Amino acid sequence: MSKDKIEKLPGVGPATAEKLLEAGYRDLMALAVESPRVLADVAEIGEATSAKIINAAKAAADIGGFVTGDQVLENRKEISKLTTSAKALDDLLGGGVESRSITEFFGEYGSGKTQIVHQLAVNTTMPLEDGGLDGEAFIIDTENSFRPERIIQIAEDMDLDPMDVLKKLNVARAYNTHHQMLLADKVLDMAEDHDIKLLVVDSLTSHFRAEYVGRGALAERQQTLNKHLHKLLKFADRHNAAIVVTNQVSANPDQFFGDPTRPIGGHILGHTATFRLYLRKSKGNKRIARLVDSPNLPDGEAVITLETGGVRG
Repeated sequence: MSKDKIEKLPGVGPATAEKLLEAGYRDLMALAVESPRVLADVAEIGEATSAKIINAAKAAADIGGFVTGDQVLENRKEISKLTTSAKALDDLLGGGVESRSITEFFGEYGSGKTQIVHQLAVNTTMPLEDGGLDGEAFIIDTENSFRPERIIQIAEDMDLDPMDVLKKLNVARAYNTHHQMLLADKVLDMAEDHDIKLLVVDSLTSHFRAEYVGRGALAERQQTLNKHLHKLLKFADRHNAAIVVTNQVSANPDQFFGDPTRPIGGHILGHTATFRLYLRKSKGNKRIARLVDSPNLPDGEAVITLETGGVRG
């Protein structure tokens, strides 16, 4: 949404419009679903004024309506599946990583999260008939884990031109939570000039975990994480893109049997991620991927291997 359109809303002047754009409100729907208190804080205006802006946005926005189940089924035919290059993992995911969804891979250090991300980035550049998405991948790297050398290894093993693949991968290093969220906003802007089919955040929670310390900061952390996740999901739906996030685990003192770990992010991430997969180490270069949450697929496990040429299984 342009600044001119925002300024046409009652109660919005040039300064307020600029603040709203900087805060990531780029369409009428984003304003229409916001709360008056949050909008008042962001734009530094009174709640009465923010309520007037929100009501005007609701009147002007196309908020949609109810559709029948068969229409939903028809719309889902537009969804694409991105291969992981491991048949067992593809089968576990119902054919691959789904577009218009958030897929979360969580596990301890060395469980293969970043290796899968590298593989998916390469695969995104492949044609649709080969299990790719025939587009570009954008990676928000929070742990300095992206390695172009690894991309070259994977591309060469798949008989792809490594330089052509690298030119379709766009990487940005995020140095803190605020920077991470700004980069996600920037991807929204860049989608006008790039055919973005995969957006990766590796890792989603590392900065949140480091910066929001203690129970006193928990509510703010979860609120900020929730906002970040919903922007990612909105991008996925608008551009029919796949969102893949990696996540860390922490010890779970309440769990005495099985693997005593749980993903960071709590219920916020649990309710927002569409597919959640837990990765754990096995013998040698083998890893076990367990689907622990999905709206339509049964829980299950797949054994994959991390080879020099990429993810297989």
